[in-house]
Amino acid sequence: MTAIAIRKGGRAIGRVLPTLFLALLCAAGLVLMARGAAIPAKAWVAQILLDRAFERSLAGHRPVKPWPWADTAPVARITLPRLGVSEVVLSGGSGQAMAFGPTLLPGKPLVTIMAAHRDTHFAFLKRARPGDVVEVRSISGAISRYRITGAAIARWDRFAYPANPSRPLLALTTCYPFDAIERGPLRYIVWAERQMPDGVPVR
Repeated sequence: MTAIAIRKGGRAIGRVLPTLFLALLCAAGLVLMARGAAIPAKAWVAQILLDRAFERSLAGHRPVKPWPWADTAPVARITLPRLGVSEVVLSGGSGQAMAFGPTLLPGKPLVTIMAAHRDTHFAFLKRARPGDVVEVRSISGAISRYRITGAAIARWDRFAYPANPSRPLLALTTCYPFDAIERGPLRYIVWAERQMPDGVPVR
């Protein structure tokens, strides 16, 4: 009787184990799917919070954090009408800030530099072309209009801009090439000049 019971028990375990293994695989798959869905959900919520923070910053003419623990705040909104692009620009160039949008980098009084990831917020740069208008609205309410003059590719440590340009410049920069899997040393820079109708800068 004992031997028969053991054999029956072994067969029962043999039937249960594959089912249990399949259930564990399904559970693991559901967990991975939930995590994958959480990333775009977080990005969507973050954009809503950024838009609201920009509007509050614009109303008060001072930076307002999108959430209490954020290490960044909106400083401007960049728009490319032809491409239907509108992005909130954040202060600082930290990795956390760049995860949520373009960031404003240190530049010169006549040179404004913005950076963002090539596969998210600045993916549109590969479709930008000379002649495109770029509008930058700061939280002070001032609107500056630029026109794209061209693009360049340079190593991150060879990036340079004119010390005294004849017109205020805007540089939009991202990693290059656009379809690369890993981060490399090259940067793609789109240059634009401030438009001056009737000889007066537009602000």
